[in-house]
Amino acid sequence: MRSNRSSFARAAGLPRMDEDLRERIRREAEANALFNALKHESDAQVGAILGPLMGANPEFREHGDEVAGVVAPVVERVNGLDEAEKRARLDEIAPERLAELESEDEGEEHPLPDLPNADDYEEIRMRCAPNPNGPWHIGHGRMPAVIGTYKERYDGWMLVRFDDTDPETKRPDLDAYDAILEDVDYLGFEPDEVVKASDRMETYYEHARELIARGGAYTCSCPGEAFSELKNAGEACPHREKDVETVREEFADMVAGEYSSGEMVLRVKTDIEHKNPALRDFVAFRMVDTPHPREEASDYRCWPMLDFQSGIDDHLLGITHIIRGIDLQDSAKRQRFVYDYFDWEYPEVVHWGHVQVDAYDVTMSTSTIKEKIAAGELDGWDDPRAPTLQSVRRRGIRGNAIVEAMVDLGTSTSDVDLAMSTVYANNRDIVDDETPRAFLVRDGFDARDGDADADYEAVELPVSGGPDSAHPPVHPNHEDRGTRDIPVGDAVLVEADDVPSEGARVWLKGYGPVRFEDGALVYTDDDIDVVREEGVDVVQWVPAEDNTRVRLRRMDGDVHGYAEPGYADYEPDDLVQFVRVGFARYDREDDEETVAYYAHS
Repeated sequence: MRSNRSSFARAAGLPRMDEDLRERIRREAEANALFNALKHESDAQVGAILGPLMGANPEFREHGDEVAGVVAPVVERVNGLDEAEKRARLDEIAPERLAELESEDEGEEHPLPDLPNADDYEEIRMRCAPNPNGPWHIGHGRMPAVIGTYKERYDGWMLVRFDDTDPETKRPDLDAYDAILEDVDYLGFEPDEVVKASDRMETYYEHARELIARGGAYTCSCPGEAFSELKNAGEACPHREKDVETVREEFADMVAGEYSSGEMVLRVKTDIEHKNPALRDFVAFRMVDTPHPREEASDYRCWPMLDFQSGIDDHLLGITHIIRGIDLQDSAKRQRFVYDYFDWEYPEVVHWGHVQVDAYDVTMSTSTIKEKIAAGELDGWDDPRAPTLQSVRRRGIRGNAIVEAMVDLGTSTSDVDLAMSTVYANNRDIVDDETPRAFLVRDGFDARDGDADADYEAVELPVSGGPDSAHPPVHPNHEDRGTRDIPVGDAVLVEADDVPSEGARVWLKGYGPVRFEDGALVYTDDDIDVVREEGVDVVQWVPAEDNTRVRLRRMDGDVHGYAEPGYADYEPDDLVQFVRVGFARYDREDDEETVAYYAHS
């Protein structure tokens, strides 16, 4: 059921949009529309404007249903200007955006900021370090998108390192290793090397022994709560001053599996009075009773903590630049203590904020998605409702549409919002020119929440007096691609909303003009001018007999319908634009129907 945004806002006590806010939206929308139109040398589109507008101004989102109505007339006004007028107006209201545009025209501007001290390194080496506890959600795609873009820009080197040294809390999913590499490939990048941390345990042990020999670590059997009290008080644990030989022997027993989970840890000596308690004598290794799911690593019981493992690997694998979340600033500080013991140079670090994705009711969380799949609330990782890369890939959205949207978010330390409308606009730019058209008459909607906001019904109407077949173009902008041959037969199906009133005319798309008389569509001799000059509606249709039954899987539910007969000849992964419906990816034949996945309008 469609909601009335203003009524809902009043009922819920949400603030209504005042004139000051409307004016702010108009200003921001005008600058974005001018920039968009000049950059793409075409008319600005409302959908392409809304995504960046809402992402850069999160305060607009609570008025989301009203914003489009404010933006649309602004975009229409911008599209009425010629190029010189657009440039002059952009220079007047947002000169920095015009400068950005002109820099891009000159090839001087990159979508991402320069990496710090990039000129100091012979080769830029960066890493994606996923925890393979499940396939990637959309937010995970930001890291390979940005690192892959930097790799291309600097002709650098890219590592995918699976940080899989937590067999218990974030237990690796054996299928996730390949699934993540498939996602990296989907986004358009190829790692120069792939490493599993669980294959490198002896390397971590070797460096732990060296750290012990340098007096930088000690074994500790304090209960966790007791150590926390000492740490928070800035007091040293009684085990801190153990002699090196004792620590070496007890660590050897840890490696041999002589202790149970929680019985013994190896700590890095830092500053027990450091102003940040999180940096005081942190754990480098702990005991885990749960075997690792990989057979090659299943015998290990003494496992490194992520800060130790990652820090060692970053140095040994020559990483020059690390990108990590702003919430992981302490990780860099902990690792610097280890680097100081080994006299290593710490890599350059870029911290960024979190990314959130709109348009989904399911939280962008691997554990949450996993729980919903187990409970049967999602069909799998590629369910249209799941905010995962597998899902958008199955819907026919190109990986570079996501990469472009992620890169445009930059590397700000502030949290950012990725609007799926931006991804859809990018994808539309990529696929529109290559995608053939087809008709789909919808006939039923199974809403996932049981409360349908749309009702589709196919109506059969006899046709008389016209040609035996229709020949609409494969693509309206490419005559050279030919036409589709659609037999008409004795009757056609149209959607109930498209059935004309008695005596009224409609134009059956690709076929011609008909008048509705006594329950039938009678061909007339009108020409196309009736559409332009008299406002005769153009409607899509399919033959009543010779058609293809389709189930179109969407985020909000499955739409059933009938496509023109040629759709039966499509192959899996083929894209089509169903006229007036949107882009969809052909998936499979299933129980006498064709299954397609909806991408976007």
